[in-house]
Amino acid sequence: MERSGDRGTGKAGKTAREGTCFQERFGVGGDTLSRVIGAGLAAGGDFAEVYLQHRTSDDVGFEDGDVNQAGRGVDLGAGIRVLAGDQTGYAFTESLDEESMIRAARTAAAVARSSDPRKPSPLVEVPVQGGLYPDREVWGGVTPAKKVEIARTVGNRVAAADPAVIKASVRFSCQDEAILVANSEGALVEDRRPMTYIYATCTARKGDAIESNSFSRAWRSGIERYTPELLRTVASEAVRRTMVLFDARVPGAGEMPVVLGPATSGILLHEAMGHGFEADFNRKGTSIFASMMGEKVAEPFVTIVDTGLVPGARGAVAVDDEGTPGQSTALVEDGVLVSYLHDRISAAHYGVERTGNGRRESFRFPPLPRMRVTTMESGPHDPEEIVRSVSRGIYAVDFANGQVSIGAGDYSFYVKTGFLIEDGKLTAPVKDVNLIGNGPQSLARTVMVGDDKAVDEGTWTCGKDGQSVPVGLGLPTIKVSSISVGGRE
Repeated sequence: MERSGDRGTGKAGKTAREGTCFQERFGVGGDTLSRVIGAGLAAGGDFAEVYLQHRTSDDVGFEDGDVNQAGRGVDLGAGIRVLAGDQTGYAFTESLDEESMIRAARTAAAVARSSDPRKPSPLVEVPVQGGLYPDREVWGGVTPAKKVEIARTVGNRVAAADPAVIKASVRFSCQDEAILVANSEGALVEDRRPMTYIYATCTARKGDAIESNSFSRAWRSGIERYTPELLRTVASEAVRRTMVLFDARVPGAGEMPVVLGPATSGILLHEAMGHGFEADFNRKGTSIFASMMGEKVAEPFVTIVDTGLVPGARGAVAVDDEGTPGQSTALVEDGVLVSYLHDRISAAHYGVERTGNGRRESFRFPPLPRMRVTTMESGPHDPEEIVRSVSRGIYAVDFANGQVSIGAGDYSFYVKTGFLIEDGKLTAPVKDVNLIGNGPQSLARTVMVGDDKAVDEGTWTCGKDGQSVPVGLGLPTIKVSSISVGGRE
């Protein structure tokens, strides 16, 4: 993910040509799609939608001294959704032949109870944000040997980096994906979405102590990201983050200021606050933010944005999975809650425009309001000034094993990498630390925001209602005046 510019710099103008991928490869054109949509409206539903997906993926694993696994996967299918009032009908098929899709459409249409069929509008191409990521297949032409070489190079570097290393593991993945959305309102849009990541884990032993840590990078891009420098960085960071743990201390427990470092600490923003901004939780009244629209929820220098327009980012989407063009949405602006994250259903409920957050794991699932790349914008404070303002506290860098109660916003996060702050200076590394707090409360207690916003480029995947989607996150250095730190009594 990119380190700045989450409002997007891509050039507009990439236009979805009717059935570009699906017409050429599978013979699914506009006439077929119109008939499937018509079948979805045959029982009188208010809205019908077809979602087509084709994905090819390669995965390579390194462990025990060499590449020990490699595989290729292909996923293909169609999901048909019909809306009738507040009811949703959904069905999918793993075949793109017209008969199978019409049969799925009729199944989804069972949610409607009117005897009068509705007529869909003619399909019209929808323009898509360009320049965010390659709009073509980028991994199909890369040889298997090259993909194996990437994983092996990083694995060998981790294994050879220090005599204390006892295990090196690497996972490399790449995929090409095409999606198409066509609906009864006449919208037709197609998007090509590459994805790749590399994830390295290092385990080391010193005496009786064993420590492990990891480092990853992920993008919507092709092989050009995998420079020799990048491969060295992934390996060295996995080792460095592991070795520092041998000198780490378990801090004292209690309420204290916590400084969250830039980029990776955005996971706390994503989990403890971001989910509470998703409109379905607010529509159902289960989010603590459900009654706070238009109210002050943070200091005036706090602005939170969710966007699909970070070029190359893992969570970037030129168009969401309902066909809504990619965009940026301010959630908290100058400390005031100004918007939720909407899909089609929630936007209709609230009488507002969709925000491009209707996302789904695959054609097997209906879309839900989901985050894309969620960040807090830079603020007025110098990061060094923020650290100097703390006499005793924790500086958190990286997290693992978080748990969140979305309704109340309560959270618990394990700090994987961090440091003590003593008399305004970073001192010893820490481990075995949990941060326990409440998202809205921590947002209100954010008393300093640095001018160094960064978007993390790690392998973030968000789970919700049984669906997983790739996301991004980021943060500047911020100070939360008080969080409960679980360490040594």
